[in-house]
Amino acid sequence: MDPARFDRDAFLRDHWQQQPQLIRNPWVGWTNPLEPDELAGLACESEVESRLVTGSAGSWQMEQGPLQESRFAGLDAAPWTLLVQAVDQHVPEVTALLDAFRFIPNWRVDDVMVSYATKGGGVGPHFDQYDVFLIQGAGRRRWQLGKRCDDSSPLLPHGDLRLLAEFDVQQEWVLEPGDILYIPPGIAHDGVALDNDCMTYSIGFRAPSRAELVEGWTEHLLDALTEDDRYADPALPQQDNPGEITPAALARLHAMATEGLLDMDGFARWFGQHSTRPKYPEIDWRPDQPIGQDDLAEMLASGDLVRNPAARFSFVRQGNAALLLFVNGRSIPCDGPAAALAERICARDRLEVEPASIADPPSAELLLSLINEGAIAFDG
Repeated sequence: MDPARFDRDAFLRDHWQQQPQLIRNPWVGWTNPLEPDELAGLACESEVESRLVTGSAGSWQMEQGPLQESRFAGLDAAPWTLLVQAVDQHVPEVTALLDAFRFIPNWRVDDVMVSYATKGGGVGPHFDQYDVFLIQGAGRRRWQLGKRCDDSSPLLPHGDLRLLAEFDVQQEWVLEPGDILYIPPGIAHDGVALDNDCMTYSIGFRAPSRAELVEGWTEHLLDALTEDDRYADPALPQQDNPGEITPAALARLHAMATEGLLDMDGFARWFGQHSTRPKYPEIDWRPDQPIGQDDLAEMLASGDLVRNPAARFSFVRQGNAALLLFVNGRSIPCDGPAAALAERICARDRLEVEPASIADPPSAELLLSLINEGAIAFDG
């Protein structure tokens, strides 16, 4: 995005998680990165999550993918919308859209969902629990925004779609190709295609709930506990009333229940692993043949490394020259040159690595590990 057309600092200060913002075409020469036929092809693949929504207000129906190619030919004149998740994991041109939003931490990024709709197509008024940037790729779409909603907001009785029973329009915009609409969590919205071949790219950002964090962290702690770790009260004094749970006993019990919860280093390690788990772990991205040290030196001399768009990378610093790298749900301690290399991998999608850099054994081991698990690969 052109910095002259979009002020990131002002956006973060005034809009992020606060209020919607319409950003009129901030790109330097917008080009729709995906053809409708390519999107339809992805929706036919078994490893790609997709949905087909047919009908209009009051009569929406949803089908889960994968879809048969013949299904598209059999659609009638009624409006319909195709939604395909995580297209950034399969189409490099769609992955490139994320570059413009790297001012948001990588661990917040969920995926890029792409929708295609015929005239009048949409999925009805709804709200999301995450931030989203809606990029208009082709055609026009009218977006109506309503009030802030929560779990108590009444929904229509629909088995597949979470549609709002009440939608009070507060704002309305028509987006042209290249326009972007940012919508914070909880804001009701409804988008309707004004043309055939209407395509929208939805960049969603994860926001873990308190319940998710508490459940995940405590389950992680429970996995490490044993039946032998029990309450003990040596030198137990006599009590005047045996029915009392004394303050001393409560203090011991409370300490047993909370000590692990307050372990910040342990929490950081757990959350790094938790937040980098692959969205679709069943997909195997490993190369057909693993490479060795000799292959690595030769291949580094002939090409750049690129991150797999399906891989998730983050890190937590551990002192001046050390960090804990998280990749696809596992943690890798890195120090010295390997830590600097890990930071570079996390910072950008494409990485030029000098062959001389693998003279450092931990750096070479890190690269080999990431390549052989499919987290990074040589370009082409």
